[in-house]
Amino acid sequence: MSKRSASDRATDGQAFAKASGSGAKRDENEVNDIGEFEDAWEDEIESEEEVLDGEAGDGEDGMDVDEVMPAIEESEELPPAPEAFIPGTHVLGKDEILEPDDSVYIMRHSMNVTWPCLSFDVLRDSLGDERQRYPATAYLVAGTQADQASKNELSVFKMSSLHRTQKDGDDSDSDEDDDDALDEDAILEFRSVPHHGGVNRVRAQPLPLSSPLPPASQPYFTATWADNGKVHIWDIRPLIESLDVPGYSWDKSRTNKPAFTINSHGRAEGFAMDWASSGNANPSSLRLLTGDVHSKIYLTTTTPSGFNALSQPFTSHTSSVEDLQWSPSEPTVFASCSADCSVQIWDVRSKGRRSVAGIEPAHESDVNVISWNRSTSYLLLSGGDEGGIKVWDLRNVQKKGTTVVPSPVASFKWHTAPITSIEWHPTEDSIFAASGADDQVTLWDLGVEPDDDEVGTPMNDAPDGARDVPPQLLFVHQGQKDVKEVHWHPQIPGAVLSTALDGFNIFKTISV
Repeated sequence: MSKRSASDRATDGQAFAKASGSGAKRDENEVNDIGEFEDAWEDEIESEEEVLDGEAGDGEDGMDVDEVMPAIEESEELPPAPEAFIPGTHVLGKDEILEPDDSVYIMRHSMNVTWPCLSFDVLRDSLGDERQRYPATAYLVAGTQADQASKNELSVFKMSSLHRTQKDGDDSDSDEDDDDALDEDAILEFRSVPHHGGVNRVRAQPLPLSSPLPPASQPYFTATWADNGKVHIWDIRPLIESLDVPGYSWDKSRTNKPAFTINSHGRAEGFAMDWASSGNANPSSLRLLTGDVHSKIYLTTTTPSGFNALSQPFTSHTSSVEDLQWSPSEPTVFASCSADCSVQIWDVRSKGRRSVAGIEPAHESDVNVISWNRSTSYLLLSGGDEGGIKVWDLRNVQKKGTTVVPSPVASFKWHTAPITSIEWHPTEDSIFAASGADDQVTLWDLGVEPDDDEVGTPMNDAPDGARDVPPQLLFVHQGQKDVKEVHWHPQIPGAVLSTALDGFNIFKTISV
C-alpha cells in the first residue's frame, strides 16, 4: 500500500512571461518609395506595432527580432513520490488516505455484501486446477451475521469476471489475449437459504484433489456453527447448480433445511470446526469435529444411513476451544487450540478421550487459530490473541506427562492485534497467510533467508528505532475493516480470499 496527500500542492510562479509594454517607435520620417497611404485605422495599427515591435531598434541591421520566451514549466516542484505505508511505523495524517499500489497486484477485487460474513470457505469447482488465465471465477460458501436472528442466511457466492488488474503504462500491444487485458468490474452472484441464528463458522466438506464437482444429484455438504449452540449440516450442491444453469429450480425440501443437526453441545455456542475424509478410496466417509466455548470437542461421523453424532466428548482443555485441524497424514489424529493458551494433539483411538500430547503454554494468551501443513505434516502454525505467530515442529512435542515445553522453530510478532485466521499455502510448504484484527492480511515465506549482514540479529529488531520488516514477510494487504478470515484458493495458484465487516476481497500478488 502507498500513501499520498489527499490534496495536491499548489504551484508557485507564473506559467508565461509577459511581453514588454514599452519600446522605441519606428522613424516616422522614413522615406517610402511608393508614397504614403492614408488609413483610417492608422493610429490603432501603430499602437499595436509599438507593443509588438517595441524593442526592434536594438536588433542588428535594423531587423526586427522576436522576443525569446522562457520555457513553459507546469510546476516548479515535482509531486512527492508515493511512499510505502508500513503499519506500526507510519501513521496516516489528517488529509492522507491509503491507496493500493496496483503495480504489485496481478488481480485485486473488492465486493460488498448485505450482511457481514465472519466466516467462509472456498468451494471446489469443475473449471480445472492450476488455473492461470483471466478472467477467473471462484465459488465460496458463507454465513451471515445479521442484526436479527431471523434475517441470517447461508449463501453460496459465485465471483466471476475477475479480470487481471490493469497497471499504469501497460502495453496495449502485448501478446496477451484481449480477455486478459480487460478491466471490468467483477460480478458477484449468490443463492441463499434461511439460517436461524448468526453463523460463527462455515466449513465445506473436503473433496479429493483434482476431482470435479460432484453431479447435482449427489450431495456437497457444508457445516455451520450457529450462535444458538447448534451445528447444522447442509447440502449446498443444488445452490451451485442454480448459479451455473439458468432457470434451474432446486428442491427446497433438500436444500432449505439442514440434512442433519448436531445437538451434542447443548446451548453452548462455538467456533472450532474441521472436516476430514478417508481420501480417494472412500470419499463419502466423512468425519466432522466441533468444539465449543465450554472446552468440549465432539466427533460426528457418517455411516451408510447418514450422520452419527458421538455422545462422548474429548476433554483436556480448560477453556473455550477456538480451532480444530485434522492431521493431513494420520486419519485418527487431530489438533486443537484453546483460550487456555495451549495446543493439544489427540488420537480418536485413545481411551478416555484425553489428548496424547500438548504444548502448554503455546502462547502468552488465547490461541485463536491453527493450521496443519498439508505438504510437511510435522509443521503446525498457531496464532495468538497477543498478535504472535508461531511455527511448531510436532516432532519436538512430547507426550503427556513430561514437563519439557518445546520451542517454536519460528516466531513472528508483526501484527499489533489478535490473529483472526491463519492458513498454509495448499501446495507450497513454506508459505502461509494470516489475518489480524489490525486490518492486515499478511503473506509469509519461511524459506526466505536473511541477508548476510542480518544473520545473527533477532527477526524483529529495528535499526535506529524504526520498525524492522522481517525478511520472511512477503506482502501486506490492507484496505478492509476488521478482517475475520483468510483462505487460499486451491485451484487458482496464489489467489487469496478474505472476509471482513465491509465485504470480501480476492487478490493475487506478484510475491506468491
